[in-house]
Amino acid sequence: MTLKFSQTLDQPESSASPCLVVGLFADAGLSEAAARLDRASSGAIKRLLDSGDVTAKLGNSTLLFALPGIKAERVLVVGLGDKSRFDAAAFNRAALEAGRAMKSLPVASAASWLTDLDVPERDGAWKLRTAALAADLHAYRYTATLKPKEKSKIAQLESLAFAGDGGERALAEAAAMSNGVRFARELGNLPPNICNPAYIAEQSKTIAASHDGVSCEILEREDMEKLGMGSLLGVARGSANPPRLVVLRWNGGGEAKPYALVGKGITFDSGGISLKPGAGMEEMKFDMCGAAGMLGTFLSAVELALPLNLVCIVAAVENMPDGNAYRPSDVLTSMSGQTIEVLNTDAEGRLILCDALTYAQKFEPQVIIDAATLTGACVVALGKHASGLMTQDDELAGELLAAGNQTLDRAWRLPLWDDYQSALDSAFADVANLGGKYGGAITAGCFLSRFTTGYRWAHLDIAGTAWNEGRKGLATGRPVPLLTQYLIDRCA
Repeated sequence: MTLKFSQTLDQPESSASPCLVVGLFADAGLSEAAARLDRASSGAIKRLLDSGDVTAKLGNSTLLFALPGIKAERVLVVGLGDKSRFDAAAFNRAALEAGRAMKSLPVASAASWLTDLDVPERDGAWKLRTAALAADLHAYRYTATLKPKEKSKIAQLESLAFAGDGGERALAEAAAMSNGVRFARELGNLPPNICNPAYIAEQSKTIAASHDGVSCEILEREDMEKLGMGSLLGVARGSANPPRLVVLRWNGGGEAKPYALVGKGITFDSGGISLKPGAGMEEMKFDMCGAAGMLGTFLSAVELALPLNLVCIVAAVENMPDGNAYRPSDVLTSMSGQTIEVLNTDAEGRLILCDALTYAQKFEPQVIIDAATLTGACVVALGKHASGLMTQDDELAGELLAAGNQTLDRAWRLPLWDDYQSALDSAFADVANLGGKYGGAITAGCFLSRFTTGYRWAHLDIAGTAWNEGRKGLATGRPVPLLTQYLIDRCA
């Protein structure tokens, strides 16, 4: 369950919350809320700051107990860095640190005055939503495949109040986004022997069954064969887990054309015959995070009852080596009729997406957006901070970049010039599935662009942003905030 969010009109010194959260500036001292606590405690916080026991360095926090004159049992003091440099990114970092610290405290509830801080060019609604999302990101715990433990007698954070009032819509948006992010994270974190194509289909049916106005259709292998999805089915041939094409629809916008969200759902990517190296292959359960992100975005939009029409299409496939698996040099025929020479079976994401993108066009969408953990080249180019955005539509690019900057789930636009298309030339098919040594993220986008002609379309490569690396790395739930904000903006 996500955290419960609310607002409080209490003053910090009179709040009886188990934990208060306030901020300190490195160059300007106490924030207003911290100053009120300091006065009530006869200068206790200022003395600790002067002695060096409390730091105002951005991203640090200190927990104080039983301050005199304060009703609250604990005060969490969060460093804000220099006030002269305090901006949206610094606010988000402080909110994330507060969330990280609160997760380990034995408290069921807390109250935060970080939302009272002034953030240049950001309003109160933004501060509420950002702080709420940051807290819930850290409150999430993965437990699905862990040995059940006896219910702990130690409290865990369940609710968080923010200073101020009048932010009901912002908190509703935060709750819906948090639900979508958690849904996407849980799908991404589950092991591939549980989260296979059939499981994704069942979870999609559950979304439809639990929300009025949502319909769900699941296409089986036979349905896709009739549609001529030879590219998607080629990837699926080596797996004992049959593929699924999930189609979720939300009709909240009358007769308007829908927005189409298309997600890559490779539930495990071994690389196929072009087998990946063994080291790090366990992270390839995250190769379905594009699908998870689109399902999470769909869930957020439905919970907000956004007044638009939405179709979410997820291509759920497992890429495995087998005697029946597709091979390098095979030629596949896509649903669009274009033939594809397979140069590498580990460039499979674009092969399932191209058929899903073609299928999306039957709904005559006004915009198509796909998300995929598509290329390691994008991670090399942008690292783990920004998703790669590719589109030939400048207006659509601007809208998506703005949504990313608003939520700090940011993207960076890469070129999608025709100059790159020649890298996909093939002597044996209409197009090759690999573009050579250079510009791999861009040539992958160029490949997908050949299946979206005539439509407003954008591609998000989330290979660097969808999960955190390492043995304890978890899925992040991106790009749910970016895309949910994009849809909210379309309803403004």
